[in-house]
Amino acid sequence: MKAADQKRLLREMIFYRRFEERCFEAYMERKIGGFLHLYSGQEAVATGVLETARCGHDYVITGYRDHVHAIKTGAPAREVMAELYGKETGSSRGRGGSMHVFDPTVNFMGGYALVGEPFPLAAGLALACKHKKTDQIAICFLGDGANNQGTFHETMNMAAVWHLPVLFVCENNQYAIGTRIDRSTAVVDQYKRMCAYNIPASQHDGQDIDIVMTAAKKAIDQVRAGKGPYFLEFLTYRLRGHSMSDKTITYRPKEEEQKWAERDPLKIYSDRLKKAGVIADADIKAMEKEVQDEIENDIVKFAEESADPRVEDLYKYVLDDNPDPRWIGPLQNAI
Repeated sequence: MKAADQKRLLREMIFYRRFEERCFEAYMERKIGGFLHLYSGQEAVATGVLETARCGHDYVITGYRDHVHAIKTGAPAREVMAELYGKETGSSRGRGGSMHVFDPTVNFMGGYALVGEPFPLAAGLALACKHKKTDQIAICFLGDGANNQGTFHETMNMAAVWHLPVLFVCENNQYAIGTRIDRSTAVVDQYKRMCAYNIPASQHDGQDIDIVMTAAKKAIDQVRAGKGPYFLEFLTYRLRGHSMSDKTITYRPKEEEQKWAERDPLKIYSDRLKKAGVIADADIKAMEKEVQDEIENDIVKFAEESADPRVEDLYKYVLDDNPDPRWIGPLQNAI
C-alpha cells in the first residue's frame, strides 16, 4: 500500500475516534437525545473491511453502533451528525437518530435497533443482487451479542442453501451489553459456529487494520466470485460502555480494560507507520488538529445550525406515496 493511502487510513481512524468522542460530549450537553452507542476502539474493523469493499456499489447494513460504518460507506459526516442532533438535514431527516442512520444513495441500507434484525435484510439484499446478476455483494456487520437470536441461524442456513453473495462480519467485542460472551454463549469462538451451515469462516485480530484488510480482501473476493457466503470474526473491544446508559463501566475487570487499551487500533497503526518512516509524531499531531477543526468548525456547526423537523411534517416520508425524493432511485435499484 502506498504511503499516501496509509496516512489516509490513519487519518480516517483518528477522525472516527474524534467524531464518536464529540458525540459523547454533545450527548452530555443534552444536544443529542435518545440512545447512543459509540464505536471507539473498534475503528480498524469497519475501516479495514470497507476499504476493501466497493463502497457505494456494494450494499452495507449493520446494527445500532452504526455511525462509522455509514460515514466510511460514503454518507456525509455532516448529515450523520445532523441526524444524531435530530435535524431535518440529517441522513434520515432527523426521524431516525443514532440507531437508524440510513443513506441508500451510497447503498448504506441502515443501522437497526432490533438485535438480529440486519441478518435477514442482508440476505434479502444479497438475493436481489443474485437475481439481478450484478457483481454486487451485501456486507452485514453484526455484534457477538446478536448471534444467539433465531434470525442469525435462520439467515445463515438460507444464505448457504441459496448460495448468496453476502459477507457477514462479526465484531466480537466480548460483551453483549454487560454480559461477557462466555456467560451467554456455549461456543465462544463465533466463526466455529459456521461449520453447522457449511459456510467458510475465519477469526482474526480486529485491532490491526492491516490484518483486517488482508482477511477482508480474501473473503470479499471469494463472495464476489460467486462462491457463496463467508463469515469473518474480528476480535475487538469497545473503549466505552455499551451505550450512554453505562458511562461508568462496572462489569469489566480493570486489568482487562488496560490490556485492550494497550492494543488501541490507532496506536498499533500509528506506531507501525512511524517505525516504517511513513509518518512522524509532528505529522500525527497536525493531523489530529486538522480533524478536530473539521469536526468542530464544520460538522458540529452544520448540525447545530440546521433546522429542526417541522411538527406539521410528522407523517412525512412514512407512507410509500410520499417518500424522501433522495431515496426513490436508489431504493428502486435495490429491489
